[in-house]
Amino acid sequence: MSALRRKFGEDYQVVNTSRAASYTAPVKKKRQRFVDKNGRCNVQHGNLGGETSRYLSDLFTTLVDLKWRWNLLIFILTYTIAWLVMASMWWVIAYIRGDLNRAHDSTYTPCVANVYNFPSAFLFFIETEATIGYGYRYITEKCPEGIILFLFQSLLGSIVDAFLIGCMFIKMSQPKKRAETLMFSHDAVISQRDGKMCLMFRVGNLRNSHMVSAQIRCKLIKSRQTPEGEFLPLDQCELDVGFGTGADQLFLVSPLTICHEINPKSPFFDLSQRSLMNEQFEIVVILEGIVETTGMTCQARTSYTEDEVLWGHRFLPVMSLEEGFFRVDYSQFHATFEVPTPPYSVKEQEEQMALPSPLNTPALGEAKMARRERVFSVDCIDTIEERSSRLPSKLQRMSSGKDELQRKILRMTSHHSEKTCSTGDLPLKLQRISSVPSQGDVEERLQLKALKISSEPMTQSTGDLEQTVPITPVGVGRPEDKLPAKLRKMNSDRLT
Repeated sequence: MSALRRKFGEDYQVVNTSRAASYTAPVKKKRQRFVDKNGRCNVQHGNLGGETSRYLSDLFTTLVDLKWRWNLLIFILTYTIAWLVMASMWWVIAYIRGDLNRAHDSTYTPCVANVYNFPSAFLFFIETEATIGYGYRYITEKCPEGIILFLFQSLLGSIVDAFLIGCMFIKMSQPKKRAETLMFSHDAVISQRDGKMCLMFRVGNLRNSHMVSAQIRCKLIKSRQTPEGEFLPLDQCELDVGFGTGADQLFLVSPLTICHEINPKSPFFDLSQRSLMNEQFEIVVILEGIVETTGMTCQARTSYTEDEVLWGHRFLPVMSLEEGFFRVDYSQFHATFEVPTPPYSVKEQEEQMALPSPLNTPALGEAKMARRERVFSVDCIDTIEERSSRLPSKLQRMSSGKDELQRKILRMTSHHSEKTCSTGDLPLKLQRISSVPSQGDVEERLQLKALKISSEPMTQSTGDLEQTVPITPVGVGRPEDKLPAKLRKMNSDRLT
């Protein structure tokens, strides 16, 4: 057990190592199976009426299909009756010719020499039929009817021998007995393989002789009702075990695990661990192949009911590498162990994956950042308005046009441009306009063609708002140069 845990991990637990398994499935009432574990179909045909004569039309197959006790009885009765009938015919010929009364007359030539009663006639028939020919009893040339009966006996004997001996040979060499050395696991399991939920079971070949062109098929036997209201008591549905990929063609040298992927096309698409307890179905497995020694087609069958399907289990490995060969341990052929498996159906898992994820919604931080940028843009506009209100009345009128352009630029770029504004000294930083203007903004931007906005950041603190003007049109001098001399002097005195 410790070695097994080191090999498969601590999360796995070995169960069902024998038929007295530690795994206790929910106790369910035993129900009638459609196919037994040994492959026998539990179907009986009744009320045939006049169709019974069809069995006599195919007498050879009927004899082969009979059980061994009936075959032996028919074999013995056929030879016994044939021998008695033919011996009686030889005795009748001797009786009609009067050979029985003159058997010891040396001057008389009988039809069959030394036949003078029924036992002697019976011995003559056996010696003729078995070609023993002791030489004491023989046919003479004075008996044409004996010669005709001899020919008929030879033909009839050959037909009976060919029919009965051939029937016994075919029955002894039937490939049904080859199927006894083909093994199926007692239980089927449902677990994940390669990230997909799969229904799996195991098959094995006990003989060293191979099965040529071995192919496996699965049928789901389950009652259902059609949308039209028709009830199908034993509806057969095909289970895909690799027909499209060629995985159903087996190279059955060592035990193989047959896998049925549960996908939207599978009848187990909505089967979960809980619903498995309430389902009623039967999985019939059919393994076909050609026997290598006889060249005859062999078919092995088994079935799994719903209580023989283990959820969240996997088969134990049975292959091990020895010195120069691989060894198969058939004592662990039916053993399984538990593995972590979601208890939900594949349909439920796909629906959960299709739900929208919280990661796809906009981040809260991005919304806060956009809101902060809009607030900063409004603060910067307010800063420009406050700065212009501190200038003298004449300067306010002269710079009102320029400030109006600045406010329009900030409003246009409040949503799509990058800007920062400090809360302490309220700096103003303008960068390139990256948004695509609307039709209403095109006319406002046409007025800015004569302006040259520098890419260098422009900052102003609240203490210097009265002394600086941030944006100056290209080709125009300072505003103070155009003022009258008295106003320029008043501004110079104020600055000093």
